Amino acid sequence: MTILNPLALDAQVCFALYSGEKAVTSAYRELLDPLDLTYPQYLVMLALWEEDDVTVSWLGSRLGLDSGTLSPLLKRLEAAGRVTRMRSAEDERVVKITLTADGRALREGALRVPAELFARLGLDPVEATELRRLLAKICFTNTARLERATDTKEA
Repeated sequence: MTILNPLALDAQVCFALYSGEKAVTSAYRELLDPLDLTYPQYLVMLALWEEDDVTVSWLGSRLGLDSGTLSPLLKRLEAAGRVTRMRSAEDERVVKITLTADGRALREGALRVPAELFARLGLDPVEATELRRLLAKICFTNTARLERATDTKEA
């Protein structure tokens, strides 16, 4: 289908991403409620299930979150008994995040989330893989472009 008006709302990638993000976040909310996790907390847990006992700065870098956003998330996860936060003995500025036994056990319940999400969104595994590939391409391209622009400004 060819859209003749390049400014038509339905022709905009930004609108498709915006609408898609709302649909995905809503679907995640329904799936994460039984785990007592918010979507941002789920992202933190995913990162920690991949690599436990990390610094807040590593986690922030991995998730693309600043400490002002990440710290409250971690405080709530700690209050829920999912993680512990501890200052490094070598450098008090460094805070380490470690999963608790409850945090590690929660992974079992979360294993169903990706497949259920794709089913709710009407995506088969091939479509989901292609969507992730295209989104990663957008993210990588923008990140690389921003890094080049910053390097040029600093030179």
